[in-house]
Amino acid sequence: MANYTYLTQTGYDKLRADLDELKTTGRQEAARAIAEARSQGDLSENAEYDAAKDAQGLLEFKINELETVMANARIIDESLLDNSKVAILSNVTIKNLKTGKEMTYKLVSETEADAKLMKISVTSPIGQGLLGKVVGEVAKVTTPAGAMEFEVVEITIG
Repeated sequence: MANYTYLTQTGYDKLRADLDELKTTGRQEAARAIAEARSQGDLSENAEYDAAKDAQGLLEFKINELETVMANARIIDESLLDNSKVAILSNVTIKNLKTGKEMTYKLVSETEADAKLMKISVTSPIGQGLLGKVVGEVAKVTTPAGAMEFEVVEITIG
């Protein structure tokens, strides 16, 4: 069974741009670094050559990972989503029942997650705990910091 990655159109476009950048500029820079290191003589004792080859291998690994994500990507149209329960691409306002603090997060795929932008992955402990919940329901979440309880205050799309 395929492991789909659900993305917004913006997220998909960003991944496509990143992949194109790695395939063009990234590969050119890696080839230039290898050629420069190779020109320095004996390859058997050339640490710069080894480092350049390692960097090229990591670049190709990253390209392969992004190509796999792109091949299994499914773009979600946010206008068709239901805001009656928490789902991927939902904006969820939650209240920490212990501290009383409210926070709003957008649930996204792993590739689009960005804590600074308040986007959390649906596969994170909090994301998994919130999926399927409705307004007023309490999500009990086990995080690395311990057990937490969040009340779903509001669910919006967009």
